[in-house]
Amino acid sequence: MTAGKPSVRTGPALRATPALRQEVRRIAKIYHLGPDTVARLVLTVSSLAARTLDEGGSVTLGEGTCEPSPPAAGHAVLTLEGLDTTGEPDPTGLPLPPTRTLPHSVSWHFPLPDRQGPFLPSPRAGSPSASDVDAYEMELRAALVRLDGLERQQQLLEDELSETNDGVLALYLQLEEREEQLRWAQGQTLLAMEDALRPAALSVAGLELAVHYAPSDPAAPTGGDLYDWFQLPDGTVHITVVDALGHGVGSTKSALSVTHAVRTLAQEGHPLESILARVDRQLSPVVPGLQATVLLARLDPTTGVLTLAGGSHPPALLLRAHDGTTEFLSVRGRGVGYPLPGSETLRHEVLTPGDLVVLYTDGLTESRRDPLEGEVRLIAAARKHAALPLGEIPSAIAADMHTVVLHADDTLALALRLSPRPRHRSDAGP
Repeated sequence: MTAGKPSVRTGPALRATPALRQEVRRIAKIYHLGPDTVARLVLTVSSLAARTLDEGGSVTLGEGTCEPSPPAAGHAVLTLEGLDTTGEPDPTGLPLPPTRTLPHSVSWHFPLPDRQGPFLPSPRAGSPSASDVDAYEMELRAALVRLDGLERQQQLLEDELSETNDGVLALYLQLEEREEQLRWAQGQTLLAMEDALRPAALSVAGLELAVHYAPSDPAAPTGGDLYDWFQLPDGTVHITVVDALGHGVGSTKSALSVTHAVRTLAQEGHPLESILARVDRQLSPVVPGLQATVLLARLDPTTGVLTLAGGSHPPALLLRAHDGTTEFLSVRGRGVGYPLPGSETLRHEVLTPGDLVVLYTDGLTESRRDPLEGEVRLIAAARKHAALPLGEIPSAIAADMHTVVLHADDTLALALRLSPRPRHRSDAGP
């Protein structure tokens, strides 16, 4: 016997399916094949031999073992010969596909238990085969036992999976809650930092000032919208409104750079019309990528003279107290970081007591993605709330403007108004 090749003994010719099934079961019993394997093998052999037997032909079953040599070392071999395989379906779709397929025969290899020496039981050894009915009952019982076992395993796996899912869900909820707490804490920290960066309240005789700020994302309150106000030595009040490109800490840093540079230049006495161009020259080399729209306002509380310089920023809104007329105070110019930066002109207006001026960033008027429609609504909101105490006006206007938000953005609204002058006794008449 050649090493590595099967030693197969061929049985008698078989012409009927019941006899074929009995022979398969007899051989399977010799080699101790399990019930599940036997059932699959019986079905497969019957299917492959059906055409040959139906046409009056015969098939034979051969059985034996392979010597311990790869790749079939220690295997039992079952061969079905005499088949008419012409036009037969692909055997790989059968319950137990053959290990090897030839034009007129197929074979299967089954691992043998470890034994010393060759394992070649007699092909006629073993007790007589059971009847088809008894064999089917035995195979069905084994299949049901196996199915019950698989169902129990599946149920255990489903229970374990359910427990795992519950644990994962609980962990996910804990992590989500923790993440929300961290976001809130981070937001509070950033909000405190943002508030610390804003100027302190300014108290100037004859002038009222108020401001409202809201970030686009409450969990990330930093942004590029910033303002600054301070009083110059001559008594005039300077106001800067900045909207730096972007969001988050980076844009806050850009806006701070602009407001600090403007404050320094204003306090050094540089003309208002030159400040924006000077800021651009100072910051462009040290703050790469900086882009910001800017509106500068200079107000003399004594005379009511308001002077504006602009750089690509939305115009301030003026609401006259005596007749309710409104006007947007446009100033031509380009912002910091833009081509040819600086204010092209200055805009001069004379305010009277009670006149309301609103300075803002585009987040106030462009929440619905239509700046012109936003300006119309801003006029209506300013008229609606003009009689309120000035400290309430910016927030009331913002609330009206943001009843519908299609485009979330940082929002800054700053209001100023000359206080009505108190009447002296000599003004009262006789």
